[in-house]
Amino acid sequence: MRLGVLDVGSNTVHLLVVDAHPGARPLPAHSHKAELRLAELLDDAGAIGSGGIDRLVAVVKDALQAAEDKGVEDVLPFATSAVREAANADEVLARVEEETRVRLRVLTGEDEARLTFLAARRWFGWSAGKLLVLDIGGGSLEIAYGLDEEPDAAVSLPLGAGRLTAGWLPGDPPDPDAVRALRRHVRAEIARVVGDFSRHGAPDHVVATSKTFKQLARIAGAARSAEGLYVPRRMTRQALEQWVPKLAAMPVDKREELPGVSEGRAPQLLAGALVAEAAMDLFQVDELEICPWALREGVILRRLDHLPTG
Repeated sequence: MRLGVLDVGSNTVHLLVVDAHPGARPLPAHSHKAELRLAELLDDAGAIGSGGIDRLVAVVKDALQAAEDKGVEDVLPFATSAVREAANADEVLARVEEETRVRLRVLTGEDEARLTFLAARRWFGWSAGKLLVLDIGGGSLEIAYGLDEEPDAAVSLPLGAGRLTAGWLPGDPPDPDAVRALRRHVRAEIARVVGDFSRHGAPDHVVATSKTFKQLARIAGAARSAEGLYVPRRMTRQALEQWVPKLAAMPVDKREELPGVSEGRAPQLLAGALVAEAAMDLFQVDELEICPWALREGVILRRLDHLPTG
């Protein structure tokens, strides 16, 4: 069957269309996305304004039309931290449902961590052993660890690259004192949860998902996306540590010129790098591998698990 997963995230609204059936690898058939930056549309009260809701409704309508055009049988719609944490989340969800007939499922942060972990486990397989999975989104950082398909530990922290950029790094380039303050904040937040994971023992394999990690790995020397999905892409902590001060000194227009960095993500790259560096340092990770699958694939895989196989 042809499935679509509609991901209303903090940065983008992304429709991923796949051909899939139980027991088989989902094959990507089409991708449709629009940058909305919901995390940056919150007002002083933490609500998404009427203009932001209008834009969200329009983007969802466009995605549904794309799904119909591609012959999608079933759309799995969900929303993450930007909608989840909006002061007017109920109003946003009601408007979307009223005008598009789509009922967005709001994932908890732990849901995000567990579904992303499932995707990484299926991608790397049982031979990867105990996995530690890191995922930096626009609004939150998810961390999950385990040996099976359900992680033994999973947390979500409010350390998304978009959220931190908007709240901590207004300058271009940002003030060095602001960068240091954000660095302290990020490390203190992550340090609070390290013990919840370390008691399970050291991971056998550390993987990272998300656009932020992919772009950081690319500027640190990983293969281009054009080289294919199955080319291993790794990033060392040493390489990342060398890039953080360079990114902090760069204005956004210079970050846009870096290999693999998109114009829309360039402003958030420094905040994402500070989170990635802190996570690798505090979890004592010398090297990690980029996983092509993440939350959207996890949602699809979970849906396929519940389909009849006959």
